[in-house]
Amino acid sequence: MPRYKEANYAQGQFVSIQFEHQILPGSFEHALSYIVDHKINMTAFHRLRNNDDGGAPAYDPRVMLKIVLAAYARGMISSRDMAYACQQNVVFMALSARSEPHFTTIAQFVRSMGPVIKGLFVDVLLYCDELGLIGREMFAIDGCKISSNASKEWSGTREDFEKKKTKFTKLVDTLVAKHKEVDEGKETLPPEVRAKEEKAIKALEEKIATLDKWLNTEKDKIGHTGQPTKSHLYDNESAKMVSSHGVVQGYNGVAASDAKHQVVVAAEAFGEGSETKLLEPMVETVEKTFQDLGDTKSPLNAAPLLADSGFHSEGNMKMLQGKGINAYVADRNMRKRDPAYVTAKKHGGKIEGIQGKTRERRFFGPEDFKFNERGKLVCPAGSELYIGYRHHVTPNGFYGVAYKAKITACRGCTLRAKCLQNPDTKYRQVYKFEGRHRPPVVENATTGMIQKIDSALGRFIYSRRMGMIEPVFGNIRHALGLDRFTLRGKEKVNIQWKLYTTVHNLLKIFRYGWTTAMVPSGLRAMAG
Repeated sequence: MPRYKEANYAQGQFVSIQFEHQILPGSFEHALSYIVDHKINMTAFHRLRNNDDGGAPAYDPRVMLKIVLAAYARGMISSRDMAYACQQNVVFMALSARSEPHFTTIAQFVRSMGPVIKGLFVDVLLYCDELGLIGREMFAIDGCKISSNASKEWSGTREDFEKKKTKFTKLVDTLVAKHKEVDEGKETLPPEVRAKEEKAIKALEEKIATLDKWLNTEKDKIGHTGQPTKSHLYDNESAKMVSSHGVVQGYNGVAASDAKHQVVVAAEAFGEGSETKLLEPMVETVEKTFQDLGDTKSPLNAAPLLADSGFHSEGNMKMLQGKGINAYVADRNMRKRDPAYVTAKKHGGKIEGIQGKTRERRFFGPEDFKFNERGKLVCPAGSELYIGYRHHVTPNGFYGVAYKAKITACRGCTLRAKCLQNPDTKYRQVYKFEGRHRPPVVENATTGMIQKIDSALGRFIYSRRMGMIEPVFGNIRHALGLDRFTLRGKEKVNIQWKLYTTVHNLLKIFRYGWTTAMVPSGLRAMAG
């Protein structure tokens, strides 16, 4: 057996290093350091400070920005982790120039970036444009629903919160009355139990006070139907929404990406699960972004804009027409009209003959009920059904007759287990449909979009949507680790969302546009 020198990675050692030599050329940190120092306008950051004539010196915003952006690029979102990295990690020591900011200082720096975050985002985009990473040939818009620093437990309507307050108040009254009886000698209670219950009383009283404050200062959110929707006790700007990861309490991070390298050209966080209301503000944001980049005309008037069915509404289609935007927005029935899905059992499900086997049906369906020579509908067991309702109409417009079996016939039927899915159901009901009432086709913005997207060219163009926008969310959520916003309130969450999309764009610069030859030779020598 050959002998090797011991390699102990757990050991510590005092080493004399030059921090500027730790940011190696060719590394992301080297590119980040150069961009922050030479491509970001820090004037707005300086306006955040008012200590010109007195007070303690503040941390350099360039240093703080490097720390935060480098940490986000490594999947590090906690300010405590960032502060620890500045104390222990050589690269972060070098980026921070060994300044070691406290975690509260880092957190406050991020929270205070509201007035400057837009400028930072645009400055990075300007550099992307300078390097030729924005093609302006096609764009895609989509949203990514992400949990926030708010528990679903404290989501509800005013009525829900009033019920919680009543419940907590009764619990407090019960415990207080119990302790009063103990004090009067009517009951005994172990000291450890009493201490635990007193702690519970204090926690309940704090919750009651929070509920009182919300009930006295806030109002119910009103949904698009005009009915109250669920608010949140601690973050009323967040929303409960259905995502691919289940129901979450959080925000919808919406982004618009350019087709060439999936550079994000617009980003905004909304406390809104439905994306119907979000298309117009995002279109306006994209147009404003390109004005900031120096474009005299909006590229959306020529370059296709792609969006999925969540953004489709008649109002949105009219808005796109009015702005002269060359959009391709899917509707909810687009896939059903696609010939490629004709044999699919269900949209998004398995296609017959391509993906697996279809599951065998266990129960009798309407097709197993036949009419006899007397015109009566007969079940598989041979019993006749009677007409329950002649003018049955479904919400989708299908009309027909509802037939019902006699309770006595179903009660002792030998085929009952194959006919009734619920054993407690007393009788079988079957619908025989005769047709469908179809409203007359009205030429509007929606029908125009349907004709456009159903064309061969439209389907080809729209097929590129997923490859343009979904990798953005995949990178941000999985590679960069943004599975949860750590801040509360739309303004602060929006800061975090734009910081992450900025990091995404910085990584695009590093991947497709960055070379060390772009940095002046003197700076390269300083960097190693």
